[in-house]
Amino acid sequence: MSAIASFFLFLVLFLCTPAAQAQQHTAIEGAASLRSFGEVFPEIDAEQQEDIFSEEGLINVLEPGHRPQMIPASGSGIDLHSEIMRKQHNYLAEILVVVPHGEKLLDKLDAYNALGNVASIGGRLYFSERRQAMAVLFEEATRIESDRSNAPIPDPPPAGELPNTETIFIRLRDANFGNTFYRAEFSVSTYGIIYRLTNFRALRFLIFTLLKEENLSAVLYMEPLQEGMLLYVVAGADVSNFVANRIDVPSSIAKRGGNFLEWVSENLRALK
Repeated sequence: MSAIASFFLFLVLFLCTPAAQAQQHTAIEGAASLRSFGEVFPEIDAEQQEDIFSEEGLINVLEPGHRPQMIPASGSGIDLHSEIMRKQHNYLAEILVVVPHGEKLLDKLDAYNALGNVASIGGRLYFSERRQAMAVLFEEATRIESDRSNAPIPDPPPAGELPNTETIFIRLRDANFGNTFYRAEFSVSTYGIIYRLTNFRALRFLIFTLLKEENLSAVLYMEPLQEGMLLYVVAGADVSNFVANRIDVPSSIAKRGGNFLEWVSENLRALK
């Protein structure tokens, strides 16, 4: 290698290495200022944590009479169960996953933008036990103008600033239930963000009403932790005995929860 080439190589290393080290140092300092997973969920055991820190996450569907298991610390400022329980839903689902940070720390704005790409919910696959094959769960997903207008509107580009509150309306064409309609309400909390999802129209199958309007609720909480972005969901559904005797309610809830979890996690990983 010539002396000139050696000099330029040294110059590149001299200039770039400190910058990379400074960026890494800043990221480590930033992570240290965040809460840890153990602070927020001190009762979660090592076996459960292994699932929570995997790509699949942990999904727990509770049938009527079963008590919640994924409870945050009493002083954490997080209480999704009480909000869902006030609606007296008889089926509950709990979801937990931590998406690790990349080269930069994931923050609240990243969490908000991960929820903004509604169209990417559509076309995701799940394993159908009945068909013994992969199948599409939501054939199409789109924002719509309002709870009174089904006119589709495009997803906006990623935001550069975090709003304090926002309400959007979503239409999902469910492979089993046809068009389903949801109201999504976003807000900012002390440590993270909250995303509330509720059906504002009834879910029907043929001539049967499976769920009346406002009888399906989900609250998603996202917080940047030292280990990565926390996704914590508590969902509930008020299912009649007539419906519960004819469909596998836990399986139906689990596969939709898993689909939602995959959507948010994948969008987060794309932002890192």
